[in-house]
Amino acid sequence: MHRTAHRSTATEELQPIAPSKLAIEEVSKSFQSVSGTVLALDRISLNVAEGEFVCLVGASGCGKTTLLNIIAGLEKPDSGTVLADGNPVTGPGRERLVMFQEPALFPWLNVFGNVLFGLKLKPNLTRKDRHDVATYYLELVGLSRFERANIHELSGGMKQRVSLARALAPNPRVLLMDEPFAALDALTREQLYGDIQEIWQARRKTIVFVTHNVREAACLGDRVLLFSPHPGRIHEEFAVQLPRPRDINSVDLAAHATRITKALKSIGQAEAVAAK
Repeated sequence: MHRTAHRSTATEELQPIAPSKLAIEEVSKSFQSVSGTVLALDRISLNVAEGEFVCLVGASGCGKTTLLNIIAGLEKPDSGTVLADGNPVTGPGRERLVMFQEPALFPWLNVFGNVLFGLKLKPNLTRKDRHDVATYYLELVGLSRFERANIHELSGGMKQRVSLARALAPNPRVLLMDEPFAALDALTREQLYGDIQEIWQARRKTIVFVTHNVREAACLGDRVLLFSPHPGRIHEEFAVQLPRPRDINSVDLAAHATRITKALKSIGQAEAVAAK
């Protein structure tokens, strides 16, 4: 007997879903370069709880983005496994979506069209339901007034808001963010820090966030994992137990950031000594 596929409704799509938990077990990854084999990640093991916001911090070349890409299924580890809700990650999936440093929006589509495009991952929605879901997420990121705007008319911060709405619209369980605010001015970044915390609390996604900015990591993360380079390893872990929403300029947050910065500098000093 033939069964028709269940058609989701906008109401169902906008319901909070249980966030995924992640288990990274003994993951290693190497790359070939002109000078030989480079070990980017060395036996990384990490558990991320359901709904947790984890920030990865470290100097360039420490493997943060490589690990993010492996969790996304965009790259495969040489050894080790990544599990999402106990299931092996073998490739990209709509339960784990990535937000990159560059917005990567389609210039031939307007703001609304870009967010609708993300909903192509949900083939069983009606046209009206897709529009309702896109409208909800544009309102969530504060861009309702700009839904018909062309991409070239937007500021950098607004483009990243569109990118965030597009990533959230398919209702993934895990959001993977690779330095999404790095190219923005300080004022825009501060505004987005508040926004992303509100959105995270409203939608309860599991978030893994890569950054070079220690204060940004302390502002956003439940935990901050400090990576050491050559090869990439988790050097130290910092729990940030501050109430939300957090102000990046607060004294309490600065104390956490200072501890992480000292540890980061000690890694750099050890590297310099080893290089002599």
